[in-house]
Amino acid sequence: MNAALTYCQGLVSHPAKTNLILISDLYEGGNAKEMLARAAELVSCGVNLIVLLAFSDDGRPAYEQAHAQALASMGCPVFASTPDQFPDLMATALAKQDTVAWAAGQGINLIRAA
Repeated sequence: MNAALTYCQGLVSHPAKTNLILISDLYEGGNAKEMLARAAELVSCGVNLIVLLAFSDDGRPAYEQAHAQALASMGCPVFASTPDQFPDLMATALAKQDTVAWAAGQGINLIRAA
């Protein structure tokens, strides 16, 4: 993920107009500390970093919890949703609206900061 975020960071020319969707289970195969630092850099310069968590084969969210919480503590919306909920939740996140309030009304559990 760090390599992917590094690549994406190099493409950002207008951070405040950039939505970066990270689709992942958040298990970093490389350097997790660098990955979280890179994500923090992106967020601090204005990128709207949205994290869509992976599902296991049995349909349950499957992700590295500490990384999910770290990203949530940066202000990133971090969630897994069913396909029918996804469009509205993503639209809320892209518009930088309150995803926590929206998700609570839909019965979706967003990852919250530790």
